[in-house]
Amino acid sequence: MSEEPGESVPEASAAAARTVPPNGMRTFLHVLVNTAAANITTSYLWFALTFWVYLETGSVLATGIIGGAYMLLLAVFGMVFGTLVDRHRKHRVMVVSALFSLVAFAAAGGLYLSHSEAELLDLGAPWFWLFSGIILAGAVVENLRNIALSTTVTLLVPTERHANANGLVGTVGGLAFLVTSVLSGFSVGLLGMGWTLAIAIGLTVVALAHLLALRIPEKDPERTEKAAFVDVRGAVAAIRAVPGLFALIIFSTFNNLIGGVYMALMDPYGLELFPVEIWGVVLAVSSTGFIIGGAVVAAKGLGRNPIRTLLLAVALMGVLGAVFTLRDWWWLYAGGIWLYMMLIPVVESAEQTVIQKVVPFEKQGRVFGAATALEVSAAPITSFLIAPIAQFWIIPYLETDAGRQAWGWLLGDGEARGIALVFVFAGIAMVIAAILASTTRVYRTLSAEYAVAPETVAGPEGSNAEGSDAEGVDASDAPGSAEPPARPPGPASAAQARGGVSSQE
Repeated sequence: MSEEPGESVPEASAAAARTVPPNGMRTFLHVLVNTAAANITTSYLWFALTFWVYLETGSVLATGIIGGAYMLLLAVFGMVFGTLVDRHRKHRVMVVSALFSLVAFAAAGGLYLSHSEAELLDLGAPWFWLFSGIILAGAVVENLRNIALSTTVTLLVPTERHANANGLVGTVGGLAFLVTSVLSGFSVGLLGMGWTLAIAIGLTVVALAHLLALRIPEKDPERTEKAAFVDVRGAVAAIRAVPGLFALIIFSTFNNLIGGVYMALMDPYGLELFPVEIWGVVLAVSSTGFIIGGAVVAAKGLGRNPIRTLLLAVALMGVLGAVFTLRDWWWLYAGGIWLYMMLIPVVESAEQTVIQKVVPFEKQGRVFGAATALEVSAAPITSFLIAPIAQFWIIPYLETDAGRQAWGWLLGDGEARGIALVFVFAGIAMVIAAILASTTRVYRTLSAEYAVAPETVAGPEGSNAEGSDAEGVDASDAPGSAEPPARPPGPASAAQARGGVSSQE
């Protein structure tokens, strides 16, 4: 967080205070469950495709291209998706996304029925790339719903419960990872790719039918006649309007760069400690950390200053990353992964909670899209860089007498000490980054900005009835609203900016 703001703490975000429907939280839970079903279905098919391709072809190159293309397209289309979310009603965006995924999966099913598996698995023929590309397109567009989901927190949930709602999102994400990592393998192994496609298509239809029955109160967003298809300028303006927000996104991107180290080397290290069958079980069990971490956030929130909570969580992640391979003890590694995954929903929920409060609702899609584009692209970059460095330099060095003598006092003896050394330095880098960020003026300014930003509150009973098309009105105009208009930073805010804000009791 190195961005330099002005000397004085700027006024709170330009976002107008809003009310949300009285039954907004219930509507949000319906949207969350529906999005979770869609995510599970897409991940189930995507994992199955990867497993099927590798098992049938043995080609690491093919699976690598598929996985890399998925991450690349998420980064490329992040801004596009964010712009679409801001310019259309959120329910409409979700329906279009679901319809696109359904058409894509159905087209892939048609290809599977019209061609033999031998033709579809021929890497030198166009059918393999067409089949994989169609499923890839359906999976990428389904992520449009995730950006829309983040904005529905602001639309439907009072500010005081944003952190709890975001924690529920993290819990659902962990559940999706746990379910798909187990079911996809069984599905491909026992049913084959054909029935896996059929199940995915059927589940997509069910989720779409449920989505069509939902009503999300929101009027059509205002549009300009000559608006750009990808509103980069609007996203930049929205981010720059909140002092320190760009620095927060850059910090999260840096954190993902370090996370790329673990993406590249976690599986190789795990396979040194466990047989491949056991390693799959370890990953499935450790993914419960996602669920527990999200559940804790959903129940307890993130404290009064989510930015400080984020930095503390990142520092703890760095400590875990630095110590969970100091010895090649299976319980140390498995326990470290579990605790590390518990902290991921905390970090993600904290960033979302800040954006949802300090950025006007009408611009949140573009901000979330820009953040997605930057952050998603970070981890693969580091992954691609660190893998060859570890393979050809660090690991061979730690296997020499000189390497063992230099680092044996810290890492001990055992397999993959080179990977362990990479983890140690990556973890230390995360801790240093978090500590430095907490000392910057940007951290204090953004903390104060968050503290005074307008809040959304639940509307009075009878107004904005669930299922209506009316948008939440300004809180200052709502009859019976107890929420005062946004105030400029005063002495209390300045003190919070200098000393931080105490955590929620």
